[in-house]
Amino acid sequence: MGRGIAYCAAAGGLRTALFDVSSEALEQALSRIRVDFDQGVARSKLSPAEAQAALERIAPAQELEAALRGADFVIEAVPEDIALKLATFSRLDALCPPEVVLASNTSALSVTEIAAATRRPDRVLGMHFFNPVPKMKLVEIVRALDTGDAALAATHEVARRMGKETVVVKESPGFITSRINAMIGNEAFFMLQEGVATAADIDKAVKLGLNHPMGPFEMADLVGLDTRLAVLEFLHKSLGEKYRPAPLLVQHVKAGRLGKKVGRGVYDYGGGS
Repeated sequence: MGRGIAYCAAAGGLRTALFDVSSEALEQALSRIRVDFDQGVARSKLSPAEAQAALERIAPAQELEAALRGADFVIEAVPEDIALKLATFSRLDALCPPEVVLASNTSALSVTEIAAATRRPDRVLGMHFFNPVPKMKLVEIVRALDTGDAALAATHEVARRMGKETVVVKESPGFITSRINAMIGNEAFFMLQEGVATAADIDKAVKLGLNHPMGPFEMADLVGLDTRLAVLEFLHKSLGEKYRPAPLLVQHVKAGRLGKKVGRGVYDYGGGS
């Protein structure tokens, strides 16, 4: 997600720092971003000169202080773990001037709780992107309890520069898309568990019958089954029994079948055990 967000920010003319503690992760991200720009040129979405200029706007950084130097808008894209989010925002708050807007790319967690880890809750909100970020048009802007109008306006402008359409969501568990998508994906796992159809046929039916661009299992493998399970567990805790995770999904995660990122999820991509 982080590399896709960086791609869109740089393509939109924004000077962009891309931070990760791992040099290997940074290099992999930059390699993927180069591929995305090459594909953009091949599809005539931008010229070779525009792609090169955008690449030059991206500055990789392994030191957070260096990445934040001069920044006026920060987008966090760490894993969906509330303790990690709180620690990250507490540190961002300590390092950034008080006027800087801090946005979380959480897909379901409480932005109000995240904002409470800072001394600037009026400058904190959610900015939920979708995978793959360069191709997906929507950003859900999540307004927390104390989010101010100035931060909301700044976020609309950043999203516009990144070429995105926006919807504003009053904070609630799962927002709009994660709440609906969790139900679809979880029901697909229950159907697979019950032997209603194969994973491939369930995906095919959803794509061709409901006109979804991806099937629920293809989407789960792309996003990560562990991420999907974490969202469902949060929704189950917040909204009740209808979001209880399917046992087969839990089994996949316990087995380490987390999706494309490890080479095996619902489908086998040739890289997992």
